[in-house]
Amino acid sequence: MLLIHCPYCDKDLPELEFRHGGEAHIARPSDWNAVSDDDFEKFFFIRENHKGVVFERWRHVHGCGRFFNAARHSVSDKFICTYKAGEPRPQLTPAQIAAAAPQGRGTPANEPVRTEDTTEAAR
Repeated sequence: MLLIHCPYCDKDLPELEFRHGGEAHIARPSDWNAVSDDDFEKFFFIRENHKGVVFERWRHVHGCGRFFNAARHSVSDKFICTYKAGEPRPQLTPAQIAAAAPQGRGTPANEPVRTEDTTEAAR
């Protein structure tokens, strides 16, 4: 189970306390009447979905009820940091990103088990 840090409660709590709220730092258009159909579609439906560090909104639904932002590695599912809503996107160091990246070729759940003994007797 993942532990997620709520920056308002200042506690690490199980993921069941939280709900994902989508991509963070999405600016709402100031004048909806001036938005084209293509821009409307991009705002509501088109989101980045790449491997690596993603910035997301989360809500502490079974606690303080507040939204906050998080930097998470989408392959390893490891949280790098969380920060309060309205704060700017943090500048992550290469060391922080490397620490969150998976060490093998897949996610922690499906990385191959490494054994030192590969002889016939061990099989």
